[in-house]
Amino acid sequence: MTDIRTSAGGDTRPAGNETALKGRTGAGAPAETRGKTTIADSVVAKIAGMATREVPGIYNLGAGMARAIGAVRERVPGAGGGVTRGVKVEVGESQAAVDLDVVVEYGVSIVDVAGDVRTNVISAVERMTGLEVVEVNIAVDDVHLPDEGEEPEEGRVR
Repeated sequence: MTDIRTSAGGDTRPAGNETALKGRTGAGAPAETRGKTTIADSVVAKIAGMATREVPGIYNLGAGMARAIGAVRERVPGAGGGVTRGVKVEVGESQAAVDLDVVVEYGVSIVDVAGDVRTNVISAVERMTGLEVVEVNIAVDDVHLPDEGEEPEEGRVR
């Protein structure tokens, strides 16, 4: 992934070939130019995971083994939730890429669900972080059948 940043002069250069732009300092400088904001990969992963779960037709996230380990981990007190299970992100200074492993409900259009997931993830990540999402790659690992006895995740939105 190439990280591009536009400088105040309007020219666009790869971020690796430029020094960090520093905002004006002092009482007269606008508040948004005073300091630097860094967003951790785990923050973007949580946002992407929650945005994915909001889409109708998504049953769960994560490949088979990750879901099995996650189910055990969720039962351990203090182990934390599985919001980022099945979510991998790459975050640069101004851009992010997201990879998702999902399980869809039987009967839904996978193409439509994937499009809805992309739209929702891009919208949520860009709105909450200001990062440009350059790609959302989706791997459909399984289809949840109506007669399967597995209990859905607690708090999951269908």
